[in-house]
Amino acid sequence: MKKIFPSTQYKKDYKRYRNNPSKIAALGEIIDILANEQPIPARFSPHLLHGNYKGCMECHIQGDFLLIWFDETSDIIELVRLGSHSELFG
Repeated sequence: MKKIFPSTQYKKDYKRYRNNPSKIAALGEIIDILANEQPIPARFSPHLLHGNYKGCMECHIQGDFLLIWFDETSDIIELVRLGSHSELFG
């Protein structure tokens, strides 16, 4: 089982969504999958990023609600960002 390490920016992003129970529940599902080292289901469209987030992975939790993480070769997964396309890439 991998350890989850939220970045400072992720914590700030999370605060914007913490009062939305459906998004937080869906996020929890993804984090559990990551922690247990299982593959992310295709319905979440997981993919590798380029540019500023080169080397990171992204998935669509709900519509335009995205999670960006970095899966290190060690037993740590760093949660990098959380938000919409416009918030993360705009």
